[in-house]
Amino acid sequence: MAVADLHEAEPAATPLGAARERFLDYLRIERNASKLTIKSYREDLRALEVSLAATYGEGLEPGDITTLHLRGYVSSLHEQALSKATIARRLASLRSFFRFGRREGWADTNPAKPLRNPRKSRTLPHFLSTAEIGQLLAAPKTGGWQSLRDRAMLETMYSAGLRVSELVGIQDGDLDFDNGLVIVRGKGKRERLAPLGSFAMKALKVYIRERDRARPRKPHRENATFIGKGVKRIEAITVRSTARMLEKYLQQTGLDSRTSPHTLRHSFATHLLDAGADIRSVQELLGHKSLITTQIYTHVSTANLKAVYEKAHPRAR
Repeated sequence: MAVADLHEAEPAATPLGAARERFLDYLRIERNASKLTIKSYREDLRALEVSLAATYGEGLEPGDITTLHLRGYVSSLHEQALSKATIARRLASLRSFFRFGRREGWADTNPAKPLRNPRKSRTLPHFLSTAEIGQLLAAPKTGGWQSLRDRAMLETMYSAGLRVSELVGIQDGDLDFDNGLVIVRGKGKRERLAPLGSFAMKALKVYIRERDRARPRKPHRENATFIGKGVKRIEAITVRSTARMLEKYLQQTGLDSRTSPHTLRHSFATHLLDAGADIRSVQELLGHKSLITTQIYTHVSTANLKAVYEKAHPRAR
């Protein structure tokens, strides 16, 4: 089975597949994990199942899987040239899965525990300059509620430094225009309050007014703020549609094609630090659980300053 097929695969009627589904039920019911978390674990564990079945057959019991089996699987991930971050995530999924197995009694040990994550490279995140951000935010032209939606989405994502999943999850009741705030549901279902700038609030108000004229529905605080263009149902725009929307404006403006929805979040953090914001405040605004995660942006800011220094100082080189 090709890797691309894993997203749509039905649960396999194998011992490992059955254990996987019990684990996902545990995450869903006892851990109250999000749909996105469940999806990630399913894909990671299905990839393991496919790999082991190709080598050892489909009858391998989950409790019989050893560290040696998993080392072979990890080697195959490296052969596929998967990123270090992807491999580290899959290893984390395996550790959680076999930890569950020990709790359930079908595993005596955790064979994934001895496996080390690949050493992460210190690749700095891509971000846009303030001028480039301005160019991108001006790209959606008025001419319908969908263009107004696109402008409001881009403004909100950059203004509050949101992940794309957080953006599409915003509901009308989350918006507090009086105080310039939005309730954001981040990773692990943690909620935080994020400030909205005047440009984002203005774009949101104009969009919501036109949205309600074009796609009327009963007012409710749990209505999705950013809706798709489907004609049958009014529902939240998807993460994938948001990425396609951004691609359209990147082509229009000629901006760097590496830019993704997450680039606006990177740009938000970098611009704040460049302007003198302290790192702990940026951590809170981003909703990072650990300060270590935020520190990558200090390296971006430092690298930017160094580039300016080397370009401008007569004795820098």
